[in-house]
Amino acid sequence: MLQVAIVGGTGYTGVELIRLLSSHPKVSIKWLTSRAEAGKPVASVFPSLRGVSDLVYSDLGEQTVDALAGCDVVFFATPHGVAMQQAQNLVNAGVKVIDLAADFRLQSLEAFEQWYQHKHACPELLKQAAYGLPEVNREAIKSAQVIGNPGCYPTTAILGLKPIIEAQNAQNTQLIEPSIIIDAKSGVSGAGRQAKLHLNYAETTDNFNAYGVTGHRHLPEIEQGVHQLLASQFVHNIRFVPHLVPMIRGMFTTIHLSLTDAGAAVDLQALYEAAYQHEPFVDVLPQGDFPDTRSVRASNILRIAVYQDANKKQATVMVVQDNLVKGAAGQAVQCMNVMFGFDEALGLSHVPVVP
Repeated sequence: MLQVAIVGGTGYTGVELIRLLSSHPKVSIKWLTSRAEAGKPVASVFPSLRGVSDLVYSDLGEQTVDALAGCDVVFFATPHGVAMQQAQNLVNAGVKVIDLAADFRLQSLEAFEQWYQHKHACPELLKQAAYGLPEVNREAIKSAQVIGNPGCYPTTAILGLKPIIEAQNAQNTQLIEPSIIIDAKSGVSGAGRQAKLHLNYAETTDNFNAYGVTGHRHLPEIEQGVHQLLASQFVHNIRFVPHLVPMIRGMFTTIHLSLTDAGAAVDLQALYEAAYQHEPFVDVLPQGDFPDTRSVRASNILRIAVYQDANKKQATVMVVQDNLVKGAAGQAVQCMNVMFGFDEALGLSHVPVVP
């Protein structure tokens, strides 16, 4: 049994980690930390976990690293800037670290400091960190000591673009024009479990709005995914605009592509089906079917649909996921499975919740 700790277990991604790991047959949660809720049983904070977990929140304080050093893996479900303060000492103690925040996502220190307003505490460890998107970076994840769990929007964008970017590389032919438009929508849980005016019920219900229009911190992560992780041989200019929709969880990303003559001749449906035929958590829908967020709710499944108009040389890729599972906690557990040589789907076979 892996001895696991969850640092920051009171947010939405934290409670999702507890839910998923409590039923994982190879995991025992040793520590669950929270300064605000220290001493309280987890079920008193999240009644949904009554009968599932008898864990009690701990405030490890200055003893955090010493206590966590006895674990096999530590998940950080904390704000940006927390994991990097403790990661090096944990790695030195032989502990694997999976950070659900942004501390180990961006390899560019300049981009990280610009978008997250933190000076990186361990840049040398950042160079060794693996980007935690198994469908793209599985081999690096297998041997990694530190995982930077992807952002929710970049997960949908990178996996939505992966087959066509890789096909361009393989054929050494540009299949899509340089401009890529990513129009993405997320439920309000993506903003975290916090009391802010713009996130309260009266503000978000019966409302729909764009945000980050002039620039969003997930854009450099998407660009890194396309140009470095997928190693695109062609330069692409990506326009990314996220939106907040009046639902709790779920994400719908629509990617608009203009095809070249060579791209219009490619059967994109067949291309995407072939690219993901062996991936347990990526479901390419049959031609003519289109996804909805409810079809993936509370599961680690990501669904993709492709619409191609060869005459107009246009393509639309639609991607849905649960932002708290495949977009966060589920993906982190998937990475853990890869790191420790488990079946990748272990503890993640939850059927989507409908309605």
